[in-house]
Amino acid sequence: KHADCERAFVIGLMLRVVGVFALCLGGSIAFSQPKPGPNYHLHEKVPVQVNNVGPFHNPAETYEFYSLPFCAPDNPEMHDHDFGSSLAGDRRTSSLYDLRFKVAIQWHPLCEYTLMPNEVDKFIDAIKQNYLFEMFVDGLPVKGFIGEMETMPLRYPAGERNETSYYLFTHLEFSVAYNNDNVIAVNLTTDARQRLKLIPGKPAQVEFSYSAQWKPTETKYINRMSLYADAALNDQSVDIHWLSIVNSLVLVILLTSFLAIILMRILRKDFARYMEDPEEPGEDDEVGWKRIHGDVFRTPPYLMLFTAMIGSGAQILSLSCGLLLLALVGMFYPGNRGALYVAVIVLYALTAGVAGYVSTDLYVQLGGTRWATNAVLAAGIFTLPFFCIFSVVNMVAIYYGSTSALPLNMVFMIIFLFAVVTFPLSILGSMRAKKKENEFKPPCLPNVKERELPEIPWYRSAIFQMLMAGFLPFSAIYIELHYIFASVWGHRVYTLFGILTLAFIILLIVTAFVTVALTYFQIAMEDYRWWWRSLLSGGSTGVFVFLYAAFYYAYRSEMNGSLQFVFFFGYMFLVSYGFFLMLGAVGYWMASVFIRHIYETIKID
Repeated sequence: KHADCERAFVIGLMLRVVGVFALCLGGSIAFSQPKPGPNYHLHEKVPVQVNNVGPFHNPAETYEFYSLPFCAPDNPEMHDHDFGSSLAGDRRTSSLYDLRFKVAIQWHPLCEYTLMPNEVDKFIDAIKQNYLFEMFVDGLPVKGFIGEMETMPLRYPAGERNETSYYLFTHLEFSVAYNNDNVIAVNLTTDARQRLKLIPGKPAQVEFSYSAQWKPTETKYINRMSLYADAALNDQSVDIHWLSIVNSLVLVILLTSFLAIILMRILRKDFARYMEDPEEPGEDDEVGWKRIHGDVFRTPPYLMLFTAMIGSGAQILSLSCGLLLLALVGMFYPGNRGALYVAVIVLYALTAGVAGYVSTDLYVQLGGTRWATNAVLAAGIFTLPFFCIFSVVNMVAIYYGSTSALPLNMVFMIIFLFAVVTFPLSILGSMRAKKKENEFKPPCLPNVKERELPEIPWYRSAIFQMLMAGFLPFSAIYIELHYIFASVWGHRVYTLFGILTLAFIILLIVTAFVTVALTYFQIAMEDYRWWWRSLLSGGSTGVFVFLYAAFYYAYRSEMNGSLQFVFFFGYMFLVSYGFFLMLGAVGYWMASVFIRHIYETIKID
């Protein structure tokens, strides 16, 4: 009784901790609609904060705004950042811009000073890399280029050559829309007529300035973020997305119809032959997949690793469904900085119980006894690679001084969350599965002696089967994947979450049917090693995702540099690994249902 009371106390304490962390971190996602904004009076100052700068083609490579020699206040004040903003790399700092509510500014000097030769070279290097800057006006993000290059052919007595000039934009134009006493929208432009030519290695006298215009609008404050969402939607080719979905649906219909017809005809013949009960059975009475009935349900090798991967795949599937649900109800609107990152971390922590339960349930059913070790493995099989890669990426970002590096307090918060929530929930899920004591009852008992495997043709090998199993699901999501890459690793805003949900469903369906078909062809060749093969076949789409990532980096983007390289391939490896686990679990589940069904149907002597 004392042990039961202690266990109940621990579980209750654990659940309370989960509730506290879900409340605290969930609040930073801003799951509710935007709150009423500040009400400005005439001539009241509207806050303008500078955030960061970075190369246009390297979205993960961002630096503090004042890392370039812009004019700054004597004591710049760092803005307080929530969890999501810190994950998004925000470092908002006060600026010298003085915007007053409803006060038009024709031209106003910001500062004037002399750029030293090394400061000129800094600006020139930034202009060469097409640096963008980001600001926030009343919390609304605005971006612009810091300068431009012009290349002109010049003729000399010795011949003709191109000469490149570098110009620094010195004037910003703010166009602010307001409704009554609220700021609704902000547009920022640079004036190409007011620019300064920079010459490498020479000092330059520069004067920065700005202007402001105020325009009334009927858009309410609570709907101001919808303007950004509408602009992002107009920037996307919706027709191409729907064409992709239609093509994928046609693929699903043709594939499922083809597999259903073929498998049903083949299985009908198999069932008719195997269900016969002749008085004198011939020596070929048992052929094909019936012959391996005594081995097909044999426990797979490396059972603990296998079940841990299935459990982790179930968790990632739950995480993906949760993210899509939040996206469909409008939680990831433009301007909700870092909401997606926070949602991924919180949902992953809260779904850890799924990994523990699914993994231990299958492990115990198949005869495993070290369920506690299995629970620890299920909790760490994705978490450990994540922390290893995150540590490397974060250290590289710190070395380069990038704002993409998470602050130390945020790193400790994530570690604390995983230690206090993820790991205990995984153990709790395993305890629940252990108490269930669901015995595995296969339709056919395994033989004592393992059957010798026949010689398998090369086109039925595991590698060839993985290529077949991964290509078809990947081809169904290829176009949508391109736009997601352009959003995550570019400057597009992705808002078509309904289409993304359809693509995700299609991906699961194609993966399931392809894995079932290949599993049948495998056992028809009297190869009973379907456990691992179904997981590898289903998860092979993750390999194609990573290969496409490498192709995108090399041929579809202009990303460069060590920092961006580490960021891109580090996190794309984690995403591809997550795809592998999730779709591998889906492939195993469908293959298991199929195998059990066909062996329950026939008569086994």
